[in-house]
Amino acid sequence: MKIIIGLVICILISFGTEAQSIIGAWETYTMTKTGDQLKTVVIFTDGYKVATTYDATTGKFIQTNGGSWTLEGDMVTERIEFHTENPALVGTEVSIKVAITDNNIEIVDNDIKFTRIDDGKPGQLQGAWLMSGRVRNGETQTRDTSKPRKTMKILSGTRFQWIAYNTETKQFLGTGGGTYTTENGNYTENIEFFSKDDSRVGASLKFNYKITDGDWNHTGFSSKGDPLNEIWSLRE
Repeated sequence: MKIIIGLVICILISFGTEAQSIIGAWETYTMTKTGDQLKTVVIFTDGYKVATTYDATTGKFIQTNGGSWTLEGDMVTERIEFHTENPALVGTEVSIKVAITDNNIEIVDNDIKFTRIDDGKPGQLQGAWLMSGRVRNGETQTRDTSKPRKTMKILSGTRFQWIAYNTETKQFLGTGGGTYTTENGNYTENIEFFSKDDSRVGASLKFNYKITDGDWNHTGFSSKGDPLNEIWSLRE
C-alpha cells in the first residue's frame, strides 16, 4: 500500500485533462490499528514528485518516497530515486493505473483516494529545485547537481518538502516539510514533519529570497539557528 501511495503522484492526462492541472498538492488520511491518524501528502511538479506520510497530530515522520514520472495512456510510471520503506526499489520503475477528476485522484482497483490541496498556485517557487551552491564568507561554492548525492526541494502552491538522498548508495539522509508562503521577498516555512527531530514540528522559519538568473537565492537562519545562504536551481 505504501508503494502504491507513493506512485499515485505521477498522474494523468489520459482523461482529457491538461497536464498542468495535475500539478500541485494532494492529501489522504488513514487510521492505524492503534487509532492514530496518518496523513499522506503528495506534491508533484512537471516531471518530479514526492509522497510523505506522517502522524496528523504529532507530526511524527513515517515514510517518504519519490522520483521522476512519465505518463502513457492511463498508466503512470515512476522511476524511484529515494524510498525510506524499501531502499531496494531505488533505481527501479513501477507503473500503476489511475483516474483523476478536478478534485480527486483515485487509484484504480484500490480503495485509495487523494483530495486536492492546491493546483500549484500561488506558488511563486513552485517546482522541483536542487541545491546547487552555498555562499560562505562571501565566496560562492557550487555543487554539481548531476552527482548522485542530492538535496532536492519540491514546492506546490502551498506545500514544500526537502529531501536529501543518494541515488547511487540508495541512502536516505533526511527530510522535512509542511506549508509555505512567499510575500514581499520573504519565504516562510511552517514545519509539519521533520525526520531527524520531531521537536521542530510547529516551528515557523522566515527567510529572504529572490530569483536571480533563474536561480533561487535563499538566505536566513536554519532551524538550529545557524546562518545560511543557499542557491537552488530548477531541476530539468
